[in-house]
Amino acid sequence: MKGLFFLGLLSPAVFYAQIQQDSIKESQIEAINFTKRLPVAKEIINVQKDLDQKNLGQDLPVLLKNQMSVISTSDAGNGVGYTGFRIRGVGGNGINVMMNGVPYNDSESQGTFFVDVPDLTSSASQIVIQRGVGTSSNGVSAFGASVNVISKNPDEKFYIKSDNTYGSFNTYKYSAEIGSGKFWNNRLSLMGRYTKIHSDGYIDRAFSDLDSYNFTALFEQNKTKLRFLAFGGKEKTYQAWNGIDKATWETNPKFNFSGAIYDANWENIVSFYDNETDNYGQNHYQLLWEQNFNDRWNLETTLHYTKGKGYYENYKQDAKYSKYNLPNQGASKRSDFIRKKWLDNDFYGAVSTLYGKFENLDLNFGLVGNQYYGRHYGNVSDVFLPQIFEHEYYRNNSLKNEIAGFAKAIVKVDAFEFFGDLQLRNIGYNTGIVQQGDEEGVELKKDWLFFNPKFGVNYKIPQGKIFVSYAHAHREPNRDDLFSNTETQAEKLHDFEAGIEKTFGNLSFTTNLYYMNYVNQLVLNGQINNIGEFIRVNSGKSYRMGIELGALAKLSEQWNLSGNLALSKNENQDFKNETGNGIDNLGNTPISFSPNVIANALLSYSPTKNFSVGLQNQYVGSQFLDNTNNADLKLKEYFLTDFNAKYTLQLNRTDIDFKLLVNNIFNQKYVNNGYVYEGPIYFSQAGTNFLFGVSAWFR
Repeated sequence: MKGLFFLGLLSPAVFYAQIQQDSIKESQIEAINFTKRLPVAKEIINVQKDLDQKNLGQDLPVLLKNQMSVISTSDAGNGVGYTGFRIRGVGGNGINVMMNGVPYNDSESQGTFFVDVPDLTSSASQIVIQRGVGTSSNGVSAFGASVNVISKNPDEKFYIKSDNTYGSFNTYKYSAEIGSGKFWNNRLSLMGRYTKIHSDGYIDRAFSDLDSYNFTALFEQNKTKLRFLAFGGKEKTYQAWNGIDKATWETNPKFNFSGAIYDANWENIVSFYDNETDNYGQNHYQLLWEQNFNDRWNLETTLHYTKGKGYYENYKQDAKYSKYNLPNQGASKRSDFIRKKWLDNDFYGAVSTLYGKFENLDLNFGLVGNQYYGRHYGNVSDVFLPQIFEHEYYRNNSLKNEIAGFAKAIVKVDAFEFFGDLQLRNIGYNTGIVQQGDEEGVELKKDWLFFNPKFGVNYKIPQGKIFVSYAHAHREPNRDDLFSNTETQAEKLHDFEAGIEKTFGNLSFTTNLYYMNYVNQLVLNGQINNIGEFIRVNSGKSYRMGIELGALAKLSEQWNLSGNLALSKNENQDFKNETGNGIDNLGNTPISFSPNVIANALLSYSPTKNFSVGLQNQYVGSQFLDNTNNADLKLKEYFLTDFNAKYTLQLNRTDIDFKLLVNNIFNQKYVNNGYVYEGPIYFSQAGTNFLFGVSAWFR
């Protein structure tokens, strides 16, 4: 694939072509090798080759926006700060995200908050995406896709690297990385990185101040490999999760209601609180042991610990003292308060996988044990009375335990490969009130035992394969689901997949058909709670079905064309909507946030090995904000075009990369996310904006 440059991400077809022609050399992890053979819809992204040219400070979900069936979102409107993604219409709560096989989804909310690990992409070697249920993974089940981010190893030789970016909305990134190379008789190598990212954001006051670090130590001797990773970050972001109503979006799309302080009559905004912010730090520690016993058996075991702590702060105007468990101050029953809601949590455990490789049989046995302990509490201080400072008005604690095991096998019989996967997963969740407050807390004790079988078969054809598979999965409700309704049911999913991967010379393509049949799917009802998180409800019976097409054409040594297309139908069946007047039976309705069309076309031109330019085009069809099939609550379709370029200056022992990314070059006004509150509420996205970067490698 020398000289091949993709401005955008690999479609499944591109993945297949690359696997055929250019095996990934950065990691020989058994999990990757096993994944390549699975009869599921999957993509393996080589980060250095496929994402480096656009890795200029935006978060991982935005870098993945041109993947098959992917939509990315950004609260601040420009891809820095709070971002998210949806795959096949399923949001972050339904996507299983792992880092080196360790669960990353928050144990309680099941959300994925990439803002807590900014610049994660710079320390990754591969990103593995399995759409649909995929195969058994660690953590919550995948109900739309699973994403595994695999860290890169230190280089074998000493180097120093610097990445610097500046762009629209006063966005900048400064990053420094150093690698020791191998020493101590070629057994040990070290690598460290620190990154600072800032952006004022497209939305008013939606600034982000992000710090990120990564340290990796690798020890190798004979058949033993030990890796220690410490990575994480700290974020401070001005809240932009309130969105704006349609009328405001049409006249002032950058407006932000967060932090607004009103006059005494609550009619006019007189100022904004300058610290209406989210503040959180998260530190990850992983010790990975890989032991090759012989030519047949290999063991990978990881011990992990994640520490998270932080709060978000709000100005609460004219609130009752009693609301915060405070006595009235003389005749005064109300005041203005600064409120901080805290989360202090610990997540730790072990994941272990044993691989067996025989002539016509591959085996994979896994065992997972994790525990999460979360402490939720809130403090308030009176704006006008300094003696009331950091008063704790509620506290509740949560404990979640998980034990799971799986067994996988691939059996080769002539041109067929038969795959089987059996998983048993046990979850226990307890949450209790330590101090009662009127905003947080409920007494709960829930236990779930899930059996998740999966089967499939590959049939080898010249330069390709045909596959079919079936997967059954269960997923427990999250904390917010249970707080909204303690009777919320666990989700069930039957996932049927069939696909073809084929290469014809310089043309590669893939086709994937899927039918995902849900029972009690938790769908977004279009509303958000008091901290900006989407509320989900059981929808009874529902389904997602579609076809995914991907292709790559190497037109010449200089020109490459690739693209992907996802056509789908996503429906709730016999959907019942609860209103103040009772329950309405709406029949079959479209599932919220699930467009029927997502398409990407990527064109790149490389006149020399040191210079490349290209265009990325994305079309996303219309999508509903809730499940009522109300045309007034629909986001319009949008079409975006991005441009980027890269030039490499090669000097003695030094490479300098100049990168340019221009997003939305035709300045389209569009919305890709929102919710419902007395009508549609939108999250505005930026028009034309740019990022320019300079990266220098000293070896």
